[in-house]
Amino acid sequence: MSAFPLRQVVIAGGSIAAVTAAQNLRAQGFEGDITLLSEEIHAPYSRVPLSKGVLSGKETPDLAALPALGEDITVRPGARAAHLRPEDRRVILADGEEVPYDGLAIATGAHARRLAIPGRTGEHVVRTLDDATALGDRIGAADSVLVVGGGFLGMEVASTCAELGLTVTVVDRDPPLRRLLGAWLADLVVDAARDRGVRFVQAPNGVGLVGHPEITGVDCGDRQLNADVVVSAVGDLPNTEWLADSGLPLDGGLVVDPRCRVTPHIVAAGDVTVTRRNGAGARRSPHWTSAVLQGQAAARTLLHGETAPVPPPDPYYWTEQFGLDIKISGEIPAGTVPTVLAGDPRQRSTLLQWHHQGRPVAAVSVNHRIPIVKLKKLGAHAPATT
Repeated sequence: MSAFPLRQVVIAGGSIAAVTAAQNLRAQGFEGDITLLSEEIHAPYSRVPLSKGVLSGKETPDLAALPALGEDITVRPGARAAHLRPEDRRVILADGEEVPYDGLAIATGAHARRLAIPGRTGEHVVRTLDDATALGDRIGAADSVLVVGGGFLGMEVASTCAELGLTVTVVDRDPPLRRLLGAWLADLVVDAARDRGVRFVQAPNGVGLVGHPEITGVDCGDRQLNADVVVSAVGDLPNTEWLADSGLPLDGGLVVDPRCRVTPHIVAAGDVTVTRRNGAGARRSPHWTSAVLQGQAAARTLLHGETAPVPPPDPYYWTEQFGLDIKISGEIPAGTVPTVLAGDPRQRSTLLQWHHQGRPVAAVSVNHRIPIVKLKKLGAHAPATT
């Protein structure tokens, strides 16, 4: 039974978290109206192939589309949420339309962080389907690309561009991927990238974009780098601007409790959220698995309130780059060397496990076939209940 009367549920956003919330409301037996408001004009799609198949042209944009929602769910593309009045239970769209709700799920995701100030052109990002197709068109006529940012997205973009035959340079403050994978595994990936001709430049003090109005490169302080195409992969920012005057708790994102609840009639899921656990500071978890689990949890919490189960943490994510299919369960501790459980890292096919204080805390497969359930157990995380 719902903790409060639900006849109309509005879902703000068109992300995987939004779609998952809609699907799970129906799966949990909700028979009222569901309206999904998506800022984008495209039907909801997966962002996973954007930096790979879509960018390379091997996959058409329609292959990124998520399975269509049922006809009993109203999807409104091009409907951007601009304001929220929780006291009246109204979402205000950019055109002024007021959309009423009894229960609201916020899943407005995030947008790419940019380095350029307004008025400058030539800085490409990869966050939306339109971003990926625009960059794909641009690199199709280019010989060189400069990627600012050595995280997962930047390295995936670099990998795709190298595969297409471009001269690729990656620039970052820190050694690529070390914050995410630790030095041992990050170095394995960087070695694979160098084998494919990728050049790495470290700029400890950051970079500035050069060229006006068209950006043509970056200034690293001790040198200037130029390329036909400049891509920024320097993180993202939660889409909370429309909530600025709503009174909802914001702290680097929309703050939710472990059940994905914001208020008794508002829940949130996906990249827009931050969570506080065990008294720690607000933390984001911008991964596909997290978005799906939060979408499921948000639906259950809207319907069942305090009796909804708290979803267990499931730190599982993956990346594909430079011929490496890497699947990760757990949090890799910095500065530690893994135990090799199978395969040979020198052949770039291996199964790894990390320990902390004698206990397993993470497991990674690199070009090594293993059931995800087993990988999660090796990473000391039981598979999440869906």
